[in-house]
Parts: sequence; C-alpha cells; structure tokens
Amino acid sequence: MMPLVFAEREEELVIKKIGGSDEVKHHLANLGFTVGGTVAVVNSLNGNIIVRVKESRIALNEEMARKIMV
Repeated sequence: MMPLVFAEREEELVIKKIGGSDEVKHHLANLGFTVGGTVAVVNSLNGNIIVRVKESRIALNEEMARKIMV
C-alpha cells in the first residue's frame, strides 16, 4: 500500500484506504474517491496530480494525494 502521489502514470489502481479528518474523507467521497474504487494518475507536476476517477479528471494537491492509499 502506498500514497497515490507515488503511483505511476496511467496505472489503474484500487483505492484501499482514505485518511484524514471526517471532513476530508467526505469531500474526497463527493469527488468519487471511495474505498474499492479505481483511480489512475493522468499527469503529475511537483507532487500535484491529475487523476482519472469514475470517468472524470480531478486535480489534487500533494497533501490530498497523500491521504489516498492505493
């Protein structure tokens, strides 16, 4: 298990755990990040990433990407 920020580009991964406060978990769930769901990194720059989740592309800063374990 590793933080999403360390994932390789275009590798389809399964979300295993989401950390952070309840507010952060709720916010990420609203964006489509749920345990058991799939996610793929589209691009990354200086720790900030763009991911594909549920047919959408979402930009995350490094802090948020570190809370998503794959």
